Amino acid sequence: DKGDESRMQSALRDDALTTTPTGVAVRVGLPWIRSLPLACLREPVLTINGRAVANLRVGVGDRSVDASALLDETAWWFAQDRLVLEADLELTPGRHDVVVEFRLLIPYLMAGPGGGPLELPQHLEASLQLDHSPIPSVSLDVA
Repeated sequence: DKGDESRMQSALRDDALTTTPTGVAVRVGLPWIRSLPLACLREPVLTINGRAVANLRVGVGDRSVDASALLDETAWWFAQDRLVLEADLELTPGRHDVVVEFRLLIPYLMAGPGGGPLELPQHLEASLQLDHSPIPSVSLDVA
């Protein structure tokens, strides 16, 4: 479906990969049609250049939260905003292959008779230029 493809492409924009004082950040757009509680993000995995990132964290406002502790978060991932995945990793200038995988729990859709909420697997990938010039946008980081 063209709409699904468009949402996936906009989830990892060209300016998604940036350096930080402690490593790198990858800003991910929500590949869903409605905003969701951050607690609906399940088991995020970030892979850069074929290597899974250990100790993945998620930026929530001015805090850095271990990815395994998201169930306790009360913040929302708004449809226009970017989720910040943080990693203690040094990258050389240039392009890098970035893969982000997670499951999205959709609390208002049931998975079938007697089933729990629907969980949708997400796989986003792109070759991204480190510190690409920012793309004008109304997006904010999840806070």
